[in-house]
Amino acid sequence: MILCFGISWPLSIVRMYKSWSTGGKSILFSCFILVGYICGICSKVVARNYNLAFVFYIINTVMVTVDLLLWIRNHRYEKTGKKGFFC
Repeated sequence: MILCFGISWPLSIVRMYKSWSTGGKSILFSCFILVGYICGICSKVVARNYNLAFVFYIINTVMVTVDLLLWIRNHRYEKTGKKGFFC
C-alpha cells in the first residue's frame, strides 16, 4: 500500500504543477491521507521501530505536503487569475 501511494503522489504533483487547476482533487481526502502518514510516523517513533516503512511514511508525507501546497497555489490562481504561489 505504501509503495503504491508512493508511486501515485509524484504523478499527482506533476499534474497539479502543470495544470494550474484543482479540478478532480479533494483537499479533504489529501488532508486525511496526510494525517494517516503522520500517525504512522508517530507510531513508529513511539515503538522505536525505524524500518523501511518509516522511511516511506516520511517520503510520502513530504509528497502529500507538496501536493497540498500546489492545491493551495492552484486554488488561489483559480480565484484571482494570477500565477504564482503568493497571489
